[in-house]
Amino acid sequence: MIINNIEIRPGDDLLIRLNISRLPSGTQIDIPIHVFRSEEPGPVLLLMAGMHGDEVNGIETIRRMIRRRMLQPLRGTILAIPILNIYGFLNFSREVPDGKDVNRSFPGSATGSLASRVAARFTREVLPLVDYGIDFHTGGASRSNFPQIRCELEGEGNEPLAQAFGAPFILDSKLRPGSLRKEASKLGKSIIVYESGESLRLDETSINTGIEGTIRVMHHLGMTDTSVPVSHPPVVCKKTTWIRARRAGLFRSFVKNGQAISRGQQVGTVADPYGYASHPITSPVNGYVIGLNHMPVVNQGDAILHIGVE
Repeated sequence: MIINNIEIRPGDDLLIRLNISRLPSGTQIDIPIHVFRSEEPGPVLLLMAGMHGDEVNGIETIRRMIRRRMLQPLRGTILAIPILNIYGFLNFSREVPDGKDVNRSFPGSATGSLASRVAARFTREVLPLVDYGIDFHTGGASRSNFPQIRCELEGEGNEPLAQAFGAPFILDSKLRPGSLRKEASKLGKSIIVYESGESLRLDETSINTGIEGTIRVMHHLGMTDTSVPVSHPPVVCKKTTWIRARRAGLFRSFVKNGQAISRGQQVGTVADPYGYASHPITSPVNGYVIGLNHMPVVNQGDAILHIGVE
């Protein structure tokens, strides 16, 4: 196994710094990759966070597992990347400085935009080594996601991996052009996405669920002999739908993340700020709240509630 021209032998525990570029100040930007390789053969599992630099829950999840020495496999290899998008992390931003999304830039180009170059270096150096992966994300803007796994359930190996993780919800999520999942699927690799919490805000439930789910995946792949029991079997959602604000104003939610809701149930209101009117918001389907907008001021068309349907 070779990354960045560094040979990784069985039994190695290494930190490899993959150089991407430089800031305008001349400061080098490197992506740290922790490699934990057992002396016993086995699968290669990728744990990656910070694809979007403001999604800190996944960064903290991987950081804790590294710090607590939870990623030393009995068999196989773990590649742990706490932050892929160093630029976004430094700028509290989802994107890189050119405004592009790394997760819409795969497989990338060594001579393309900055986001494309980050994707290209990862695609060339890391992705070919990976058998399975967990990509850690959170909700964007002020939207908070309830702990959930997203994957294409028809993809080979995805559903067993998602079931092993044991998050409260599993969403059947189609592959998006330019995404890491789509590029990995072309190479026959199974990568699931763990979504939980919201950007720029640490959430202990999200972090602990991520740690426990990772341990269960490692056990499922035969990389460790220990596991953590699942309290409840995951709810599989074949469909999802968004409730969007039909009017601008002040949004107030009557439901909580993870809650079961019924068709026709009032889930909140949007009111004008001057006290003239308050408009009810009702659910169009039976399902579960899997994402909730915590921004009280909404514009017409804003996504305010994400519903998963079994």
